[in-house]
Amino acid sequence: MNGASLQLPRPAVALWPLLPALVLLPLTLLLPALVHGGGWDLLGRFALAALRPSFEPVVLRSLLQGLAITVGTALLGWAASLLLGLTLGIASARVVWQTLAGASWPALLIRRLLAIPRAIHELLWGLLLLQVIGLQPAVAVLAIALPFGALVARVVSDQIDSLPLRNLEALRAAGASAPGALLTCLGPPLLPLLLSYSGYRFECALRSATLLGVFGLGGLGTELRLTLQSLAFAELWSGLWLLLLTMLLLEAAVSGLRHRWAMPLRFSAAAAGVGRQGRELLLAALALIPLLVAVAWGLGLHPGQLLHWQGLPPLGQPQWQAVAALPWFQLILNTLLLTALAAAVAVGCAPLLLLLAAPWRPARLVLQAFWALGRLWPPPLTALLLLFVLQPGVLTGALAIGFHNLGILGRLLLEAAAAADAGPAQALELAGSGPRLALLYGRFSGLARPYLAYGAYRADVILRESVVVGLVGATGLGSQLLEALSGFAWDQLAALVLAYVLLTLLGEALSDRLRQRLSEPR
Repeated sequence: MNGASLQLPRPAVALWPLLPALVLLPLTLLLPALVHGGGWDLLGRFALAALRPSFEPVVLRSLLQGLAITVGTALLGWAASLLLGLTLGIASARVVWQTLAGASWPALLIRRLLAIPRAIHELLWGLLLLQVIGLQPAVAVLAIALPFGALVARVVSDQIDSLPLRNLEALRAAGASAPGALLTCLGPPLLPLLLSYSGYRFECALRSATLLGVFGLGGLGTELRLTLQSLAFAELWSGLWLLLLTMLLLEAAVSGLRHRWAMPLRFSAAAAGVGRQGRELLLAALALIPLLVAVAWGLGLHPGQLLHWQGLPPLGQPQWQAVAALPWFQLILNTLLLTALAAAVAVGCAPLLLLLAAPWRPARLVLQAFWALGRLWPPPLTALLLLFVLQPGVLTGALAIGFHNLGILGRLLLEAAAAADAGPAQALELAGSGPRLALLYGRFSGLARPYLAYGAYRADVILRESVVVGLVGATGLGSQLLEALSGFAWDQLAALVLAYVLLTLLGEALSDRLRQRLSEPR
């Protein structure tokens, strides 16, 4: 070869999002061995009940009460996370510390400390807080606010540190005070991102509040799990349709407000007080305060409840030998395998299904409904449903989490494809290419890198979510963590939580590096 190195052929960029879907090949070989025939009749009844939900007044009243608790919990947790995240995000921004104190190391220290609450899933927060302060509405609110606040803080600090500093340096050179210069130069560019991201976080808070309800913290999630366990499928679908309607209305409202307020914002020094967006934002913020107070009063949430900790059983001496005797290698391996399978299913199947449905508009509408169900259906309930026909294990848990994240990624991909430049796709169709090739090479080529970058972020989220299905039968750290929590084995619980923190921090670092590499210009 005359000294030339052998180079393997690389797939076209448009095909990159489809590569994770290759995981379907081994899955089709492994799944038949996990199928059992005990629950196909139940699965059929479940599917038929979607067309015949219950409209009994008693059922609807109970579901509406549960939905009100879920929405209220999500609203309070979301608002607390935004306040906490904005404060800590500013405190962990290097630019802020460099401007105010001339050193950036405090920002780095705060960032490292915030990695701990960010790495612990909200379900773990809920179960841990439940042991400390008992079954109170504040448990679910705090379980959402703590990890979400750390996530918001990370986004805010990254955005602040990525902003250009020319105007800030000019104001400082002109003699402006450090706080005033920071507020003038960093506030207006940060606001559109905060508005857009806060809407997304509210959707996540609603899903998390439903998930916490599945594990007994009240709300619609509790109703859904009870109806599924009692095989009352008609009542279950009444709750699901109600939750789907709520989520669709929320998505429409968030999208409308995002376009109204964030594109564009006229927050210059002259227009901040008189612009339409400024007035509407101020009125919305003022209206939100009494709404939050009313919701907290309706849920029976009082700050004083957090000061009354219930007594815990005696902790005893740590049994480190028992902790060391846990099958750590197998637990970690199963957790990582579950994460990899779920991420591959979610990331690869979204573009694959969109390509298959491309020629037919009715098929795309069905696909959108399928993704909407995936977004609203909590993974633990999906795992319980799959247990009707599949044996418990890593694959069952991976399919449950993969289905949920497929709904999220599918919606994102569909919106990105609709917003992409239609010129290349139309040119390919005029040249005789079919709708699938036009979509693949006309739109996916430009979307491949940002989509995979977001897929890397979702893989990091899936690693944290693996605890959710682990708590309902999938093997891994989650199953062992539930046993330690139910048996008050605090030494094992601390070691398992630490293992989750380390794994999620490692996954976060790897996903960040992958996103940076995918974002580099080529």
